[in-house]
Amino acid sequence: MKVAISVQGTTLNDQLDPRFGRAKQFLMVDTNTGALEVRSNAVNLNAAQGAGIQAGQQVVDSGAAAVLTGHVGPKAFKVLKAAGIPVYLAANCTAAEALDRFKQNKLSKQTTADVEGHWV
Repeated sequence: MKVAISVQGTTLNDQLDPRFGRAKQFLMVDTNTGALEVRSNAVNLNAAQGAGIQAGQQVVDSGAAAVLTGHVGPKAFKVLKAAGIPVYLAANCTAAEALDRFKQNKLSKQTTADVEGHWV
């Protein structure tokens, strides 16, 4: 399964980015093989608007089956939900720690966005 993780750096040892739409990048991790791909989100990082929608579409296009992030806004959540991609929230941890919690079923699947739009 491919999991998209919002991250502030480029490795699993970097901090989870608390923002989804304006995350610095996404780590795409294959939970079966451990393969890792870094996808820049620079185009959305400073976007005036639409960052969540565009980041959500980027994750959909990547083939990810789940998202791990700190927070997700309503527009991004709508894009991900429409594509059948569940969102799991984690906080104050590295990408590796979030992934471990996900694998151990210690993260709850979100049923709605947890922040307002344009949250920074």
